[in-house]
Amino acid sequence: MLTYKDSGVDKHAGYETVRLIKDYVKKTYTKGVMSDIGGFGGMFAIDKNEYEEPVLVSGTDGVGTKLMIAFKTDIHDTIGEDAVAMCVNDVICQGAKPLFFLDYIATGKLEPKKASDIVKGVASGCIKAGAALIGGETAEMPGLYSEGEYDIAGFCVGIVDRKKIIDGSKIAEGDILIGIPSSGIHSNGYSLVRKVFFDHKKYDVNEYIQELGCTLGEALMIPTRIYPKLIMDLISKFEIKGMSNITGGGFYENIPRMFPEGITADIETKNICVPPIFNLIQKEGSIDIEEMYSTFNMGIGMVLTVAPEISDKIIDYLKNAGENPVIIGRTVKREGGLKICYS
Repeated sequence: MLTYKDSGVDKHAGYETVRLIKDYVKKTYTKGVMSDIGGFGGMFAIDKNEYEEPVLVSGTDGVGTKLMIAFKTDIHDTIGEDAVAMCVNDVICQGAKPLFFLDYIATGKLEPKKASDIVKGVASGCIKAGAALIGGETAEMPGLYSEGEYDIAGFCVGIVDRKKIIDGSKIAEGDILIGIPSSGIHSNGYSLVRKVFFDHKKYDVNEYIQELGCTLGEALMIPTRIYPKLIMDLISKFEIKGMSNITGGGFYENIPRMFPEGITADIETKNICVPPIFNLIQKEGSIDIEEMYSTFNMGIGMVLTVAPEISDKIIDYLKNAGENPVIIGRTVKREGGLKICYS
């Protein structure tokens, strides 16, 4: 007589996974959470006294082929943090405070310890973002994934008062672009990263790299930086006209996304402190500088557009908060795309 387990799905592994992740999930709960782990739907109450005209802002994403580095290094307790970051960093660009997050993990064979490590990372990311982890799904699909492999994606909902939405409509010629540093590669461009290091140059993930100060695998697995708490504090004190999360497509694709029609920007890279990992990628892959800036964040994870008269105040405020912000450019009236001066 056949059972579900005979087909490759172990229900008891699922039960054990839920047991292992419960404490991680509960640590993320905020005052709006109305449901508990195990329900069919996550419930979250909005404080009607906090918002005059609440608007929900949503975002969903995965971590791409960075997962393949996780498989190589056997590091799984930060990849969930990447999934959270990829969603909340988009939502915050409209000025929305992240409320809650849901994750989806799919694998060929469920390994409770590995799954709990992934969710541990998700919970850590949610805490850093101020969002509650109110639901998710772990799917065991034998035959679809190779042994030891999995995928993870996430979904975030944030909230902002309609009058406080940041949509770039106020951006004008002469505004200043301020860059806030990234933590490293974040979660974009890993197909090129893998091509350079593993297909082309045959690096080992456990190889210690002097200029990185760690192994290659450790450098590649640094989790994506999570910006909402910093940005929410900033927009409570200053008018931020526009924001861009520098994800896939690098500077060229993401910075123009915040501009109204007829406005673009001239960028100078001289003030950017490019992390060593990008220099190594460029050198080992013999990659053109324009290709680097159209693929990677190059050390700048978030870009703000602000009026010139308050730019120095914002720079000073960020520095006092322990940040290392840099002015990377200025808006101009011009048809066509971004222009970058590589100095």
